[in-house]
Amino acid sequence: MAYAAEKLDEEKVFKDPVHRYIHVSDRVIWDLIGTKEFQRLRRIRQLGTTYLTFHGAEHSRFSHSLGVYEIVRRIVDDVFDGQREWSGEERLLSLCAALLHDLGHGPFSHSFEKVFDLDHEKFTRAIILGDTEVNRVLRRVGNGFPEKVAEVIAKTYPNKLIVSLISSQIDADRMDYLLRDAYYTGVSYGHFDMERILRIMRPYEDQVVFKKSGMHAVEDYIMSRYQMYWQVYFHPVTRSGEVILNNILHRAKNLYRNGYPFKHPPVHFLTLFAGGISLDEYLHLDESVVFYYFQVWQEEEDPVLRDLCDRFINRRLFKYTEFDPAKEYPKYLELVSLFKKAGINPEYYLVIDSSSDLPYDFYRPGEEGERLPIFLLMPGGELRELSQESEIVEAISGKRRTDHKLYFPLDFLLDESSKKNVKRTIRKLLNIP
Repeated sequence: MAYAAEKLDEEKVFKDPVHRYIHVSDRVIWDLIGTKEFQRLRRIRQLGTTYLTFHGAEHSRFSHSLGVYEIVRRIVDDVFDGQREWSGEERLLSLCAALLHDLGHGPFSHSFEKVFDLDHEKFTRAIILGDTEVNRVLRRVGNGFPEKVAEVIAKTYPNKLIVSLISSQIDADRMDYLLRDAYYTGVSYGHFDMERILRIMRPYEDQVVFKKSGMHAVEDYIMSRYQMYWQVYFHPVTRSGEVILNNILHRAKNLYRNGYPFKHPPVHFLTLFAGGISLDEYLHLDESVVFYYFQVWQEEEDPVLRDLCDRFINRRLFKYTEFDPAKEYPKYLELVSLFKKAGINPEYYLVIDSSSDLPYDFYRPGEEGERLPIFLLMPGGELRELSQESEIVEAISGKRRTDHKLYFPLDFLLDESSKKNVKRTIRKLLNIP
């Protein structure tokens, strides 16, 4: 039997709190799960610093990737099976792309990407196409198969229907992370009727569409996503943890480039600090490595690095206040000057952080960052864009919400053992009693 069609002697299942069970019957999928590159995802949290706010948010990108695979498996094996627009020939490709879509995420992914100018999707493709266990499994399916999987993840694969399963405004990736993140954070916002959405999903030419009869389930999904972003993903305490994390990495990088003699040299970060990293070196980075350095850097001579690491490890986070850069930038410049007078480095201890989200948008020719719309399949067979039928979705379509906050170390400002008058002036500007 060809490897691509080979089934396990007995179906394997993973017990999952979100989908109840994740079913694996394909030998290729089972072998991919067993690769060291995929197992590495167990050591990377799905939600980065969110565990500092919601203590249950300790779940990994491993569990999320399995969840995305399971949703796509249900779509192609149950929902699409027998549909005129679906041949089934690209079933395995869909499953592999779903399973591997997050393979290139690094520790605290978004912070690392921001500080070191990395792109996890590029690393995902590099793992799939490089000298890796994952590549060797995919290559057994066929010589061009790894390239096809990489194209689906890069959104360049010719069959856009396959791409839309894991990359669209309502896809398996988003459905799993909303449900999974809501479960592990303990909030109710992210819950929606996925079973209903799967029942109304249909393959239609080069995209997934949804029967009009189930429009309210799609509305519920859109609103759940909106609430999760503002109540969980952009939570100001989580952002405070991320601000400190970013500043630790910036400080360590700057110290290294200035020849600082580390007591505990950052050997795992050296190529990152130097401006480049190989795939093999990248794959050796996970959150256990990062936490090791943050632990030992609490003993460094540099007071900024030492303090920031202590804050992150022991959850002594920055406080925050609402801030409008467009109106209050002169006040920010004044605060920068006062922080310097108080002996507090504003580069690391006074940070403007912005969060922004566009809950739903539809295609507008010529606009940057166009989004493919969600289409409803009407009883007569024609397609209608979601916001044309839904008053709820129309009300939020194309409306970007942005939030700005100013982060600072309150404990430093309350310590009046030095620069008492300057710190009192700072507190007054920040409306701190």
